[in-house]
Order: sequence, then C-alpha cells, then structure tokens
Amino acid sequence: MKKLKKPNMLKRGDKIALVSLSWGGSGDLDILWRYKQGKDRLEQIFGLEPVEMEHTLAGSEYLYNHPEKRAQDLMDAFKDPSIKGIIACIGGIESIRMLPYINFSIIAQNPKVFMGYSDTTTAHLICYKAGLSSVYGPTLLVDFAENISMSQYTIEYLNKTIFSDKLIGQIEPAMEWTSEFLPWEEKNKFTKRKYKQNKGYELLQGKGIVQGHLIGGCVEVFDMLRGTDIFPQPEDFEDCILFLETSEDKPPAWFIECGLRNYGITGILDRLKGIIWGKPQDEAHYEAYKLAIRKVMKEFGKEDLPILYNMNFGHTEPKFCLPYGALAEINCDNVSFSIIESGCVDNI
Repeated sequence: MKKLKKPNMLKRGDKIALVSLSWGGSGDLDILWRYKQGKDRLEQIFGLEPVEMEHTLAGSEYLYNHPEKRAQDLMDAFKDPSIKGIIACIGGIESIRMLPYINFSIIAQNPKVFMGYSDTTTAHLICYKAGLSSVYGPTLLVDFAENISMSQYTIEYLNKTIFSDKLIGQIEPAMEWTSEFLPWEEKNKFTKRKYKQNKGYELLQGKGIVQGHLIGGCVEVFDMLRGTDIFPQPEDFEDCILFLETSEDKPPAWFIECGLRNYGITGILDRLKGIIWGKPQDEAHYEAYKLAIRKVMKEFGKEDLPILYNMNFGHTEPKFCLPYGALAEINCDNVSFSIIESGCVDNI
C-alpha cells in the first residue's frame, strides 16, 4: 500500500464542515430537526464549531440534480484553511457522480480529517488517490443524531481516532448493538432504539497474528467503483487488512460470493494479510455470509487467511473508526483486533 498522509487531530474549538455528498436529505424540511440534533452534539460533546457549506442544506432534489455542487462543497471545505475537518451528513447511492468534478491536488495540498461511511466510500477512495488517510466512521444524521443520546462506545473511539495523536490500540467489541429502524420523524426523537446483547467477534479462519494496513469500505459501493480511476490497483492491497461491510439493502449471499471471487481472480486475495467483516444490519444473512466467505476462500486456496467477522463498524450502531492506511493487527489466537498506530498527528 502507498504511504498516506495523516491529518491533524481535531481540537475543541475547531471548525468542522458538514457536507452532503450523496443523498441531500439533511436540507429537507422533515429532516432538518435531526440535522440540528447531530450538529448540537458536535458542539456539546466534542466542542467543535460545525458549519454548512454552500449546498449542504440545498435539499435532496437539488443535490441529486447537481452532483457538481456536492463536489464543489467538498473542494471548498478542503481549500478553506479555517476548516479543520469534514464530516459527511449521510451516505446514499450515487456519490460516484461527483468524480468528474474532483480536483485531487486540492485534497493532497490540504490534508484534514474526513469522515463518513456507506456511500461515502467513494469520497474515501478519492482521498486515497489524493494520498490522504481518511476515517471510515460515523456520519452526522445517523450516529451524532442518534435518538436520546450518542453511544458512549462511538464517542470513545471517535476520541481515540480523530481527537488524539496516540496509538489507538485494541478495539473491544461493543457490549450491545442495534439496527432497529425508527422513522426519522420528530415525534420519535425521544424514543430509544432497542439494543441487543452482542456476541463479540468471530474468527472465521486463520491462525496466529498478522499485521496490515487498512483499506476497504461498503461492499456494494466498493464493487460499484471497480473500473473507475479511484479504485485501488491490485498492488495497493499488498500487505493490507481489507475491511468490508454490507449496507441496509442487505445484499444476498451470492452477491458476496461474486464480489470475493473478483478479488480472487484479480489477485487481490493473494496480497492481503487478512480481512475484517462488519456486522450485517439486523444480522441479516448472518450465517449465509459466513458460508459464502469461507466457500470463496477455499476456491482460491486462502483457507488460512485470517478473517474476523461480526465487527462493530458500518451499518449497525455503535461503531468504531477505521483510518485508511493505518497499521492494524488481527490476533487469531485471542480473537482480537487492534489499530497499532494513531489515526492523526498533532501539528501544533
């Protein structure tokens, strides 16, 4: 994997841009209350000063019709020296349409924290091409705007990843999890989602301890980006730990099989040190995914490749953060996962 530049860690009082890079629902009248709730948490819990870019709240219809405006907001947020970090409001399904309007040199020349997940995988691979380590983690409308309060687990790993220049360390499994869907209606804002006990990480296969640099994203978006200029080359996966997770669309197991076979045929599996897999939303296809993963690994003679399953990132809450390019460790002997360097630096 190529060397990525780490962003400066965030500090209290920093200005942080909120951007709508895919679905523009943050600006829709029926969602504005939730946007404000997430924004308030950034101020109250983390001491940040959240700001909108020109089109952040332009609404879903306008932003669907104007992907160039979404890209403009992202470029402007990176260019603005007063802005120290950028958080995606939410994902969607078509941030790929921004690609013709991206200036990679702007990102390369102005490294700063960038965070989101799901369809934001596109923006992460834009950052990767520009040489910036971005953070696969919470979005405004989902995690920061969680009903009643933010998860302490999510807060802990945000503090360790984007508010620190220290080694992140071992990532413990969350004690509980939820994927319960409550409509984003203001009448539900004081209704806590139902949580279930989490059974922790599962070792699907592998032995010993391996280390590799983090790369990956949402399975469906990662697959969608193949063939584009931002999709990593096979050599970019050398000595990496690939992280993958599925969206709320809950793709069938055959989709997972097909995607992993492509990684096998293109030689990506040969280059990996290991794989970590996020908990499927609602634990849908939980066992079927495991069977599909093992099946494809056997087809390509990769039955010894370390794979951890049921990890707390992606489309379930709470979640930890994954900095692209950071050195991570899978310990098959005690079924643990660690990030053994910092996500950010401190340039005082």
